Amino acid sequence: MYKKFIKRLIDITIGLLGLLFMIPLLLIISPIIYFGDRGPIFYNAERRGLNGEVFKMYKFRSMYVNAPDIRNDDSSAYSSDTDSRVTRVGRILRKTSLDEIPQFLNVLKGDMSLIGPRPNLVSKPLDSFDEFELKRITVRPGITGYNQSYFRNSISQKEKYVNDCYYVDHISFVFDVKIFLKTVKTVLLVKNINTNSIKEKGNELGN
Repeated sequence: MYKKFIKRLIDITIGLLGLLFMIPLLLIISPIIYFGDRGPIFYNAERRGLNGEVFKMYKFRSMYVNAPDIRNDDSSAYSSDTDSRVTRVGRILRKTSLDEIPQFLNVLKGDMSLIGPRPNLVSKPLDSFDEFELKRITVRPGITGYNQSYFRNSISQKEKYVNDCYYVDHISFVFDVKIFLKTVKTVLLVKNINTNSIKEKGNELGN
């Protein structure tokens, strides 16, 4: 009952509240992003959602335009305090997770949930997904989730997938509340933001 109906009702309710929260932030953050390097305000990334359907995930842009997509050996996103691809305002947005706020639009559209596994990239075809990857797309991806609240970027991609499958098997209102509260604590304490697993890419990507 919770997984099929109540969870979506909560998503819509919080999505509407999040949208109200987003409007004043948009008025403040948008000009700062734009005048920083005269680039677009939003970054619209194609991702795989429920049952592998492709959708556009919205974020405030935190990197310079045309920045290269650099990943760790396990295909997880590379991040570092001194990553030269990230703009000055982008560093603040990432540390505070404010870059994720536009995803409340995705929640209202039904692309995402407030709580769930982070969405897959589209570069990997569905027919090559392993059992863990297939299981995690049986639910809507989330703005935050079990991994983001407890580990953020401090564990490997494989560990994240195992945790995502654990979440899928144990979805409940209580579990979602625990994840939400832990996310707030993790964001406020600015914990586990960076992976730092690439050998600093030649002192931060070519510097």
